[in-house]
Amino acid sequence: MVAAIEVYFDGAAQARLRRLWDAFEQAGIPSLREHTHRLHRPHLSFAVARRFDAQRVADAVSGLLPPDGIEVEFSSVGEFPGRVLWLGPVPHAGLLARHEAVHRRLTEAGIEVDAVYRPGAWVPHCTVSQQVPWADLARAVGLCLDALPITASLRSAAVADHSRGLYRPIG
Repeated sequence: MVAAIEVYFDGAAQARLRRLWDAFEQAGIPSLREHTHRLHRPHLSFAVARRFDAQRVADAVSGLLPPDGIEVEFSSVGEFPGRVLWLGPVPHAGLLARHEAVHRRLTEAGIEVDAVYRPGAWVPHCTVSQQVPWADLARAVGLCLDALPITASLRSAAVADHSRGLYRPIG
């Protein structure tokens, strides 16, 4: 992943998720806090691509993002191949409808996205750590479970260019 449409949480939820990242770091487990350019914020990615024209994406989703305070509750822990550990929100109708509307606008604008982020394939998640060492996996899952549940309100959004550590706010 190089570019993404990221949706960010209210301050209290961000603080709780950052405390989880801190707990990982204190346990010697890498977190997203220290990953790549160290500018990551806890987020949900609505779309991902190799590259985005930030202005074009922002124009396409104007009025849909940032979200209007949609609430999510993180209640599960998951893992993608490569030992990517994440927290999963309950994928309720409001969240899925907003995600689908964003993708409809991106499609109308001719903006390509990674297939696994499209409606029907998307697994909403907030990444906690990438490449968790095998020896630390059980401890990492335990730290996540201890932090749950976390209720968050979606408050802001940006087009992220992770190759350069650039973020263009949407809205």
